[in-house]
Amino acid sequence: MLRIGLISDTHGLLRPEALSFLRGSDHIVHAGDICEPSVLEQLATIAPVTAVRGNNDRGAWAEALRAIEYLQFGGVTIAVVHDLADLDVDPPAAGLRAVISGHSHRPSMTERDGVLYLNPGSAGPRRFKLPVSVGELQISGDAVSGKLVELMS
Repeated sequence: MLRIGLISDTHGLLRPEALSFLRGSDHIVHAGDICEPSVLEQLATIAPVTAVRGNNDRGAWAEALRAIEYLQFGGVTIAVVHDLADLDVDPPAAGLRAVISGHSHRPSMTERDGVLYLNPGSAGPRRFKLPVSVGELQISGDAVSGKLVELMS
């Protein structure tokens, strides 16, 4: 089984609790609004990282990030996008098994038409009364499941 650690909307703050949760991941996905390249550098000490550019990611380092990434893990294809509204394909028609997004700061997980939509929420500075959270995607063969974890309620 592969464990893909999911994090989003760190806004320059990488909490120790998030790092602790992500340890043991085979791969880490950051769904944007990173805001500081040091966040990606720290994550890369745990596992390979794929990150997308969020609406608050600016500067030369952020220009190197794509708005959408497509990843293949065995026979499973996933898409990563900061704002779900920017996804440029029909996930079931494109053969996607999961779509990872951020932007809303609200953790959520739903399945529609055989595609798992997972937003790990925000792991950075607290926004309003929303939880601080992360997530994971588990891939075993062609089976995909997800989990959300609140770090602080």
